[in-house]
Amino acid sequence: MGRYSNKVAVITGGSTGIGLATARHFAGEGGTVVITGRSANSLQRAAAEIGPQAIPLVADTAKLADIERLVARVKELGGVDFLFVNAGIARMSALESVSEDSYDEGLNVNAMGAYFTVQKLAPHIHEGGSVVFNTSVVNVKGFPAMSAYSASKAALRSLARTFATELLPRKVRVNAVSPGPIETPIFDKMGIPEQAKADAARQFTEMVPMKRFGRPEEVARAALYLGFDATFTTGAELPVDGGLSQL
Repeated sequence: MGRYSNKVAVITGGSTGIGLATARHFAGEGGTVVITGRSANSLQRAAAEIGPQAIPLVADTAKLADIERLVARVKELGGVDFLFVNAGIARMSALESVSEDSYDEGLNVNAMGAYFTVQKLAPHIHEGGSVVFNTSVVNVKGFPAMSAYSASKAALRSLARTFATELLPRKVRVNAVSPGPIETPIFDKMGIPEQAKADAARQFTEMVPMKRFGRPEEVARAALYLGFDATFTTGAELPVDGGLSQL
């Protein structure tokens, strides 16, 4: 029997990176985990890697109909103990280059989708359960070419506080984990030209006081700590950024 036996988790964006690492750790300790993502192929690969306790569900967090399908699956499982609101997209684009469509896409996935994921699933979170948002160091740092992305992540930090207040009567805690640069596929999807990626990686590394990228497993452990062990903590944000936001 693992420490998460008889527990159910929902991890949005659970097919790669931080979401996959968290799902793998949770299932490895006996829990059942629903992972969502937009790619059926990626989800099937992730489920095969996680093992039989993984339940893959193709769902776009920016589509309310997909969130409703997730709710239906959670009802079949009898509710959820841990909701990791992790799905997100990142694009680097200078202020003058941000289009209405790209702005809307980022805010719809990262903020609006997160909002309604919690709204729709909150009634099905067991008493004593928890929600953890995946925010980012960019919600407190003013990096260039990341204005829209940073705004969406700052919105999540605000939601962690307000939802923590609203869900207190149901004994559901809400917190956030705030990663810095992490070795995940999202780094390759930020719109950085291929020839500039090595330089960008070096620049990120130099900015981090610990002089390295973090690993998905390091964020996963922090998210699960907030989800299960930090029983007297709500409305907080835990940085996992090598000191970038603190030093």
